[in-house]
Amino acid sequence: MQNTISFRVADFLKRFPPFSYLQQNQIETLSEEVSIIYKEKNELVFDVEETAHNVFYTVHKGAVALWSVQEQIVVDICDEGDIFGLRPLMAQDKYRLQARTEEECILYAIPFSSFRPLLKSNERLADFLVESFASNTRNPYSKSHKGKLFGDDFKFNPTKDKSVLLDVQDVKYAKNLVSCNAATPIKTIAEQMTLNRIGAMLITKNELPIGIITDKDLRNKIATGLFTPHATAEQIMSSPVITYPKKMTVTQAQMAMMKNDISHLVLTQDGTVNSKAVGILSKNDIMLSLGNNPSVLIKGIKRTKTVAQLKPLRKSTMNLLRGYLDQNIPMGLVAKIISEINDACIKQIIKLCLETMQDAPPVKFAWLAMGSQGRQEQMLHTDQDNALVFENVPEDLFEVTQAYFLDLAKKITKGLHHIGYAYCPADMMASNPKWCTSIDGFKELTTNWITNPGPDEVLLSLIFFDYSKSYGDDHLVAQLSEYILKEIGRYPIYLTHVAGNALTNPSPSGFFRSFLVEQDGEHKDQFDLKKRTLMPLSDAARVLILSHNITGISNTWERYEKLAELEPNNKEIYLACSYAFKALLKFRTKQGLENKDTGRYIKLDRLSKEEKMKLKRTFKTIKEIQELINLRFKVAQIR
Repeated sequence: MQNTISFRVADFLKRFPPFSYLQQNQIETLSEEVSIIYKEKNELVFDVEETAHNVFYTVHKGAVALWSVQEQIVVDICDEGDIFGLRPLMAQDKYRLQARTEEECILYAIPFSSFRPLLKSNERLADFLVESFASNTRNPYSKSHKGKLFGDDFKFNPTKDKSVLLDVQDVKYAKNLVSCNAATPIKTIAEQMTLNRIGAMLITKNELPIGIITDKDLRNKIATGLFTPHATAEQIMSSPVITYPKKMTVTQAQMAMMKNDISHLVLTQDGTVNSKAVGILSKNDIMLSLGNNPSVLIKGIKRTKTVAQLKPLRKSTMNLLRGYLDQNIPMGLVAKIISEINDACIKQIIKLCLETMQDAPPVKFAWLAMGSQGRQEQMLHTDQDNALVFENVPEDLFEVTQAYFLDLAKKITKGLHHIGYAYCPADMMASNPKWCTSIDGFKELTTNWITNPGPDEVLLSLIFFDYSKSYGDDHLVAQLSEYILKEIGRYPIYLTHVAGNALTNPSPSGFFRSFLVEQDGEHKDQFDLKKRTLMPLSDAARVLILSHNITGISNTWERYEKLAELEPNNKEIYLACSYAFKALLKFRTKQGLENKDTGRYIKLDRLSKEEKMKLKRTFKTIKEIQELINLRFKVAQIR
């Protein structure tokens, strides 16, 4: 009779390295020796300086944290399919880290005595483990180290390296290589360059680059009569060829051209003349790449004369965003740069629309960006949320004043729509009279929300309270912020209702941290990244920062970082929330760019195991911050 349990173990193990390198019969034999261990949450698996067990472990369900006890930090978290505790056995050493369960777990304990013979007979298995130990990662072939969420571990100091924003962008080069041999007549080369619309011809021998002829060579050596069109490539080509690797940044390419006083670089597989050429990089290619630099983009935005001219510049922002994500730039910096560009687009549209108005604004006003743009978290082309507040006017002038600003707002929202910001489905835009009113009108509106905090009122206030000024009078915005805090202080029960709303979003995970997906509708079986992860974190940050009477900080991770300063006893969880939010926003942005949508709904079958595990690591943080909210604001009182 077959051992069905061992077969289940084998089916699990073969899905993950290093076991996936074993033959089926080897996995089945090994699985018969495996012990199944159940551990409660926060239970020790092994401790520092403990003699290594005669088994190592792989996580079947749950998660295990590896702690550096001396530094009191979590070095790594082992998720489904990860192995741990093997290195000490191979090194015949004691444990250097403490392994403790993050939640209830099912572990497979694998006897090292049964595993050791497989290392000798399986070269791939041995190589994998050697590589993983050398690189200090469990999977050396993953794109980023497991201990870091979505690779958000890149660090640099932008104040010390002002060129970094250029440097991180890969240059785009011409890949449609046209080449000839050294005996080809110049006349033929000129004809081919004209036909293919290229500025340089590569000269090769045995498919390796030996020279290059550019437009400049034709001008200086042929047009001047120095050589006739019947001369050969060998006579006028620049040789030896200056080559570089195909992976180059804008700054590296600029420096290479300046250093060698040339206008074209030949890019090869390994960066030398001993490998096949893959492309030619020209100064024009660099200029095109420079167009994706934020400072160049913003200058271009400010010079536009029409909304139509803004559209391609706004599109270039997405290319810039892709470059930053590919280079693993910290999400906090990426968000600030993209938000600045978005803000520049908004300002320029407002300026252009003001020029189309017959009269100047009758009174001072301010344009407020709300929602994700107000929080400086709008990475992709999502819908617009905005409002317009203007100075108080006498009652008999209110109607005509509002009509002026409504006309202006309709032009502005139309312009924003033209460059890629969809209209808000709920009509929460300044073109709606409700969101285009005087400072007193907004005060009355917020007082109603705060004093009558029903579900609809709370939802409206949440979007509105995440505002930032995009254009106009600072005093109006400061006045409104001051009034909001004053009203909240008078009606503290409002924060309890806001806290209650922060707990309404469903949990991201179910039993054993399985993803909770949509049960029906258009996005059935998909995971709602916004509602189940990002919104709970941003909602919690908002109510906590408001409880400290602080305005002027609308960004979610900056709110958590400020909270960490204000509440040192909760510093760890607040910083964890800051990190988790940035990681999740980065993940959503990547998904949106890959799938050409908002990145909100995720098809789990398209994610790698690593991506799923990294997502799950944020769930614990979400649960902890919601527990803190529930206890602090006594949400049960209103339920």
